[in-house]
Amino acid sequence: MKRFTLIMLCALCTLALAAQGKKEIQFSDVMQGTFSARGISGMTPIPGDGEHFTQMTRDGQVVKYSYKTGEQVEVLFDVKTARDCPFERFDSYEFSPDGNYLLIATESQSIYRRSFTAVYYLYSLRRNTAGQIRNAVQRLSDGGPQQSPVFSPDGTMVAFVRDNNIFLVKLLYNNSESQVTTDGKRNEIINGIPDWVYEEEFSFNRALEFSSDSQMLAYIKFDESGVKQYEFPLFAGLAPHNADLEKYPGSYVYKYPKTGEANSKVSVHTFDIQSRVTRKMEVPINEDSYIPRIRFTKNADQLAIMTLNRQQNQFDLYMCNPRSTNCRLILRDETDTYIKEDILDNIQFFTDGFTFMSERNGHNHLYWYNLNGELQKQITDGNYEITNFLGYAPTEGAFYFQSNEGSPLRKAIYKVDKKGKKTCLTPREGTNSAQFSSDMKYFVNRYSNLSTPTIITVHDNNGKELRTLVDNKELVQRLAEYNLPTKEFFTFTTQRGDELNGWIMRPANFNPSQKYPVLMTQYSGPGSQEVLDSFGGVDWETFMAAQGFVVACVDGRGTGGRGTDFEKCTYMQLGVKEAQDQVAAAQYLGSLPYVDSSKIGIWGWSFGGYMTLMAMSEGTPVFKAGVAVAPVTDWNYYDTVYGERFMRTPQQNFDGYKASSCMERADKLSGRLLIVHGMADDNVHFQNTAEYAEKLVQVGKQFEMQVYTNRNHSIFGGNTRNHLYTRLTEFFNRELK
Repeated sequence: MKRFTLIMLCALCTLALAAQGKKEIQFSDVMQGTFSARGISGMTPIPGDGEHFTQMTRDGQVVKYSYKTGEQVEVLFDVKTARDCPFERFDSYEFSPDGNYLLIATESQSIYRRSFTAVYYLYSLRRNTAGQIRNAVQRLSDGGPQQSPVFSPDGTMVAFVRDNNIFLVKLLYNNSESQVTTDGKRNEIINGIPDWVYEEEFSFNRALEFSSDSQMLAYIKFDESGVKQYEFPLFAGLAPHNADLEKYPGSYVYKYPKTGEANSKVSVHTFDIQSRVTRKMEVPINEDSYIPRIRFTKNADQLAIMTLNRQQNQFDLYMCNPRSTNCRLILRDETDTYIKEDILDNIQFFTDGFTFMSERNGHNHLYWYNLNGELQKQITDGNYEITNFLGYAPTEGAFYFQSNEGSPLRKAIYKVDKKGKKTCLTPREGTNSAQFSSDMKYFVNRYSNLSTPTIITVHDNNGKELRTLVDNKELVQRLAEYNLPTKEFFTFTTQRGDELNGWIMRPANFNPSQKYPVLMTQYSGPGSQEVLDSFGGVDWETFMAAQGFVVACVDGRGTGGRGTDFEKCTYMQLGVKEAQDQVAAAQYLGSLPYVDSSKIGIWGWSFGGYMTLMAMSEGTPVFKAGVAVAPVTDWNYYDTVYGERFMRTPQQNFDGYKASSCMERADKLSGRLLIVHGMADDNVHFQNTAEYAEKLVQVGKQFEMQVYTNRNHSIFGGNTRNHLYTRLTEFFNRELK
């Protein structure tokens, strides 16, 4: 009888949809990108121009456009017409600082998250007397693929890294190539590029800089010989297939420092290009300190070296002379907890000073210092966060930035002038991000909100909208053809008195008198935000809502956008308060009249996978099922920079590591669990899942596991993503319906 009733209800729903002329969303729609928003990728401002930007086309061109009109001005490069061009496609490009050359990357091979090698080519944009571009393509180097190339400021040289050594190509001397360092060796010495943990956690892929007068090179040397190595197996596999491993599997070995273990020893060196003298900078830091950035200022005699102590609660900025090697401390920022790594690229140097971001007053704000490290003024202040510094216009003395003033759920673009007058340049409520022209006269704004796909517009620096580049009207029309669930915000207060923000999607044919299962999705990592007024697209969660789930997401304590007290209260016991808040969110959702409180599931990826396990083992059996994808299961297994930033070392914080471990609370696991991991995950090692699975076995907890061979932290390639989400769909349908 129940089955008959269900069949009748499904039939009625189908008829209702047909009557409305609406389509039902299919799993294939999500996986094939039926609802993908159109965007503009790779917009590159032309250096020293200010009026134009460029884009790479699919058919191998670099096209120049006007900011003011949005119209195409000319084709700067075309693989079909460029003289001596040996390639038919390319992957990326960049301009020399003077705008006279393009450096074009081909045959790119990924290494880790941000690093890759490529075969680079130079293309001169200089014009002859007739105004025509001297369109010859030249190979940058014949010695093998290159990594992280950088132009000299005068555009006459390119430095790059190959096999952990630095090389220099002089364009004015027939592209003559010389070797700067010779001690580079895999898994021992690295010059000019970061080691694995620096790349992953300090978010950069080049540690090599020219001085402003193009006479010196500065670089960071990483001695990782004392770092313990990690090894994972590689199989022949498919998509791609490695025939060499068909009978005997291989392995990948690299240096990965885990919490409490030895890091690379780092030092900063300069190379005098004319005299070929190499010097070591005398930076007065401890052996285990970090050097996450170096930058030459506009003054060629000032090399800025940024350091963090290992505990990452003290940031120091040194000004060093690249020839005398003397270093002087000009700025120090300290905290009782940790300093966020996102301040690093918001430190920008100008002829009359530099910008600095700090949370010293409880919120992330912008400060202006002179080049001697003397505070000139605090640029922003208030109970909101500066989320990105976008640039400074010296001629008008104006600072441009993104902030969440008004609501932690929204972001807008602002400027502050010399007199302290602040102007919002993007009045539409939602999420705005901006990319400015090289002279700060124009910016390209990307806007969306919860229900509006991305709109890309061009504005002048007073906020006046000049042109719409992308409106995504076709996507809006396509969405209107489907009977889709809608996303709404909600706020609730936990029993502990914490007010938390969330969003919820109810099934498209929602019936308030019906009881629905709930699927909670979250990430929950420090400083992250999943609850934002931006268009999340039609994703797998949308599909699940259309299949009859109430889908919800809550940002608990430890997430960003709400000041240091809210974000850093999880310090030293990562995952404990976050898990309590996900349990509280499930209890709140279970109290809603249309929710079946006995059928609540949770899932997440990476930190979200860790949080799934922590929440299901919190001690309150509120979750019937959960999926943890690529989870950390114990912070002893994770890297030094990230783990110690929030937890200090295991030696300093034994009790905190124990409280934050999924392993320690495995016996409290409640609900059906599916755990998913890629065996070639260089970030969150498969070791996490292997050891946790063994612990579950020994404490008598049943679970399911899905392993993907040769897949990294993103778990993709061939049919892999389709298989993964099919697995998730079947699991939650079985366990929660």
